[in-house]
Amino acid sequence: MIATLALLCGCSNSAAHQQVYGAGTARIGESLAVLGWNTSISNLRWQDDYVLVDVDAAPTDAAKPHADPHDIRFGLYGALAHPMEAVGIGSCDGVKNLVIQSLSAPGGNRLTGTVCLGPMKDRAAVRGVYLYSPRDRIADTVAAYPAAFPVGVLPTKESDTGMVVKTTSIAAWRTDGTPLNQSSLGDPAAFNGSGYMLLGLEADTVAAKYRDDSASRGGPMMLLVSPTLPPPGLNPACMAYGSSVLILPEASLDAVHVNASLCTQGDLNDALLYATVAIVGTHAAVWTLK
Repeated sequence: MIATLALLCGCSNSAAHQQVYGAGTARIGESLAVLGWNTSISNLRWQDDYVLVDVDAAPTDAAKPHADPHDIRFGLYGALAHPMEAVGIGSCDGVKNLVIQSLSAPGGNRLTGTVCLGPMKDRAAVRGVYLYSPRDRIADTVAAYPAAFPVGVLPTKESDTGMVVKTTSIAAWRTDGTPLNQSSLGDPAAFNGSGYMLLGLEADTVAAKYRDDSASRGGPMMLLVSPTLPPPGLNPACMAYGSSVLILPEASLDAVHVNASLCTQGDLNDALLYATVAIVGTHAAVWTLK
């Protein structure tokens, strides 16, 4: 588990001392310290329907723990209808017609290159880019709930985490593409082997409350589903949606309302019948256009 690390750097620009739901904030082109890395994100631009940004990062202190480069996820910040995230390393692999240096971690002590996020057609909704690590957890902020197929997670109590999370859709398949449904529960052989499940999740709370809670906690919340497998996983959908999402909507909105799709995958019994949804506090940073 990644050690809890300070987010904010001693930058002279006042924008770097602001926060969005507990996440350290800077302008595109500036640097922030987050997850043990001094990180600069610059040159936000569009190619076709993808957002591209250049990343340059080095450990804040080589002698202290810092997030594994392969765990760091990037996402689009703004008034998006649906979160758009990707692990930074490998995010440009499926994007065609690019002449760039994709994000890499030479020697494990530097992050450098370009991150690709998309596809995304609504350019007006994008206000910046954020990052976090699903492995970074703020102490004493974890709440976990069973999410067994075909019901998923029932609406959570707001008193548990400050927000209500519930399942809005659920679908499951075997690795060979055979869909599973409620009638499959009566077949003793249906859950042999491996497969995956896509959970549609909705997270809601009052923006002012989430802002205060996040500032007190030291960061926003994220949703995690398990079990999962490392990329590329069992299906492109699991690669696209991932198993985590940061709850970081545009700060000017009056309410926090996030709809996300996340994937559990692996042994069918584990991935469908013993799936879990966790709500966890984490450290994050966001770079904005303004």
